[in-house]
Amino acid sequence: MPSLKLSFKESSSQQCPLISLNGSKSISNRVLLIQALSKKETEIDNLSKASDTAIMSRLLKNSNDLILDAGDAGTAFRFMTAYLALKPGKHFLTGSARMFQRPIAVLVDALNSLGAKISYSAKIGYPPLSISSGNFDDYSNEISVDASVSSQYISALLMIGPCLPNGLKINISNGVVSEPYIDMTISLMEYFGQIVYKENNSFTVKSGKYNPISYAIESDWSAASYYYSIAAISNKSINIRLKTLYQDSIQGDSRIAEIMNEFGISTEFEANGTVLISNRNRKIPSNFEYDFTNCPDLAQTITVICAALNIPSTLKGLKTLKIKETDRIAALKNELEALGAEIDADDETIIIKKGIDKNANPKQIKTYKDHRMAMSFAALALIYGTIKFDDADVVAKSYPDFWDDLLKLGFTTK
Repeated sequence: MPSLKLSFKESSSQQCPLISLNGSKSISNRVLLIQALSKKETEIDNLSKASDTAIMSRLLKNSNDLILDAGDAGTAFRFMTAYLALKPGKHFLTGSARMFQRPIAVLVDALNSLGAKISYSAKIGYPPLSISSGNFDDYSNEISVDASVSSQYISALLMIGPCLPNGLKINISNGVVSEPYIDMTISLMEYFGQIVYKENNSFTVKSGKYNPISYAIESDWSAASYYYSIAAISNKSINIRLKTLYQDSIQGDSRIAEIMNEFGISTEFEANGTVLISNRNRKIPSNFEYDFTNCPDLAQTITVICAALNIPSTLKGLKTLKIKETDRIAALKNELEALGAEIDADDETIIIKKGIDKNANPKQIKTYKDHRMAMSFAALALIYGTIKFDDADVVAKSYPDFWDDLLKLGFTTK
């Protein structure tokens, strides 16, 4: 876990660099699973370089192995749980120590009610899992699922739905978090030939086969948010171009462009799939309030922006943040308070009462083994000149070229 010192000098910045963002890992992992379910490899362009996607790819290629280790890749663990439930034989699906703290019971219960044979190898309701050959012929194809914990449970079930002998109907209970990710899953399933019928609080997919066709993956809108952060925090003129991002994106985090309008950060969509971000009309709102239920991966970025600009803020809809790579609510509160901010927080909300002290002497930002903690705090180098992170490699989980790409904007690393 090498530490990293990030510095910024205004005189070395470029006026309008072009950044080639990493492919979306959310799209990549879904496309890889659908490709595996189609049982035929096809061309995938701009596949994510994220370690999460590398893990997903490795697990699928080695899916006949008895023991499969998903490490800290939560999406991969959930998708593989559904995928392995369909396969003959026995599998042991494990992961990191943090993975053992992330709940999986909603998905396991749903799969078992369909005919899967999944049991817990340690703590009930949590990984690791023992998965044996199931029998899906003699069970109902209709289930009820609590979608208030993670949308990935619904996505995992939907994607294997066409491979079940009688298809699948999912009735949703207790509301849905991160719904745009379910919409992403449905869009990709339809691209590969399987229609999902959505009615009120239910999803239905018929038994069928995926079409093995090529796919070009968009760049990652979650990664783009860190450049909006730079534009919002900088007092100087910032213009940044980002490649392969689209206004009609299937990624829910594309709403960062809309959110940043409140900060006067403009987004221009060019014909060739390039986005131009500019802060020429930058402004600091007198207060800010937003519900992140449908885009939780943007919450850390926006929290840091608001604290950096001393904007009284209420950030809601954060309950899923506690079961991510770390407890992100606690991590944000800890690190921002270490910089002089005043934060109130509970299990679902962060309230910024006072922003960071711009005269503070930041010793080191703790990343808590969370890639988004590192990337969301990086823009603070614009305020402090230099900021140190305890783990540089943590960004590999979603955006391994992050530090290198910052060099194009005048940042330096050591």
